[in-house]
Amino acid sequence: MPDLHDLSLLIDSRVAIITISSHEEQRTLDLLKRVASHIRKPAYSWSITKGLVRYDVAHAIASSDFTKDPVAVLKSIEKTADPSLFVLCDYHPYFENAPETCRQLREIAMAHSLNGHTVVLLSHEVTVPKELSSYCASYQLSLPTAEEIEQIVRDVAKEWMQTKRKRVATEPECLKLLVKNLAGLSTKDVERLARQAIFNDGAITRDDITEVNKAKYELLDMGSVVSFEHETSDFANIGGLGRLKSWISQRKPAVLGDINIPGLSAPKGVLLLGVQGAGKSLAAKAIAGVLSVPLLRLDFATLYNKYIGESEKNLIKALEMSQTMSPCVLWMDEIEKGVGTTGSDNDTSRRLLGTLLTWMSEKHEGVFIVATANDIQILPPELIRKGRFDEIFFVDLPNKQGREEILRIHLKMREQNPDNFAISELADACDGFSGAEIEQAVVASLYSAYGVGQPLATRHVKASFEETSPLSVVMAEQVASLRAWASSRTVPAE
Repeated sequence: MPDLHDLSLLIDSRVAIITISSHEEQRTLDLLKRVASHIRKPAYSWSITKGLVRYDVAHAIASSDFTKDPVAVLKSIEKTADPSLFVLCDYHPYFENAPETCRQLREIAMAHSLNGHTVVLLSHEVTVPKELSSYCASYQLSLPTAEEIEQIVRDVAKEWMQTKRKRVATEPECLKLLVKNLAGLSTKDVERLARQAIFNDGAITRDDITEVNKAKYELLDMGSVVSFEHETSDFANIGGLGRLKSWISQRKPAVLGDINIPGLSAPKGVLLLGVQGAGKSLAAKAIAGVLSVPLLRLDFATLYNKYIGESEKNLIKALEMSQTMSPCVLWMDEIEKGVGTTGSDNDTSRRLLGTLLTWMSEKHEGVFIVATANDIQILPPELIRKGRFDEIFFVDLPNKQGREEILRIHLKMREQNPDNFAISELADACDGFSGAEIEQAVVASLYSAYGVGQPLATRHVKASFEETSPLSVVMAEQVASLRAWASSRTVPAE
């Protein structure tokens, strides 16, 4: 185990105080007991309720009750003759306004070369006074590997089978997806979510994957910087975008790590540029749906902070969290608002850009980026040069075939039979409309038909189109300029 080796090495390097932040106290105590055995030192644990206990022997040996006192236990450690490992659980609150406690532990640390003691501060979140920081090293427990996660899931399934006398129903693909989506969690949380999925109905299904991702997002407390998009779409719900659909479908195995092509790295992501309402957001959701991974939406507006450096810290936190949620799609919505070259806080934008570019060049596999932008001309050239994104797609207003698909989709979604409508005629009537504008026109026509007590017909939808001025008309100059820029610089999504 890497933790056993790494902790043993840390102790052998004569670090006097080790801090470990973990919610898995028992797992950590068991690990430290094995470490103590490996380095041939006795292991003691302490808590305010039990005092100092030697716990690496068959029957735990407790010291006298006076060691329950936070200061008394340090004096007991100082008097211990043999080099030992001491694990102090939830001890850090006793440093507050307690100069004697800080001094006592500091003296133990300064005498490390003589006493050979190693003190481990263990809690869900450990903070130490500045005067102790030079004697401390922080250690992060490793998370379970894919093989360990799969074994945990199988153990839970075996437990359910023994309880219910039935086998757990699943398919290899669903089991594989569950294992992938449980990555980034502690052993305890992996077991809990696996139990939740299996004991619910005795099966592992795609619905369980969605619920696991929701629970994982909540466990990681990511809500302050990124949002979890619960509903992702299938490409079947998008009209047009044939070239983008084909591109994603071809690269899906590589993105998920199912294949390893010599000489090729996994795709990093795509940048979607287009007219507002043309379907960029829906495409981002569909990409996550096709890849069967969580979709995280990063809103740059939530990153900004008036204090220098805090905006970059918020971005780093968001990026680190996306890696913890991997495999996932990280949707950077309207990215130009965060790192664009115009704005009231250009210095902050440049710092955010630097942070983002560094992460993109160093990031691990498992996070597929989908960045969307309405105005690519204000994006810095460093971001859109070849190599940052695998491809830049232009999501234009749909052509006639695309408009026909969109009409059929939105009519079906509202329990209307598309065969009862003159789809080709309606597609001609909404030339220049975005997908969002077509949808709203269909909704408006339903209200109009309902208002006059008639079933929805072609004339109602056509009238709704005639009453609407699409964005391509209202902002004709801007749309024309965007199309002209994209014509020779991007790949058409259609």
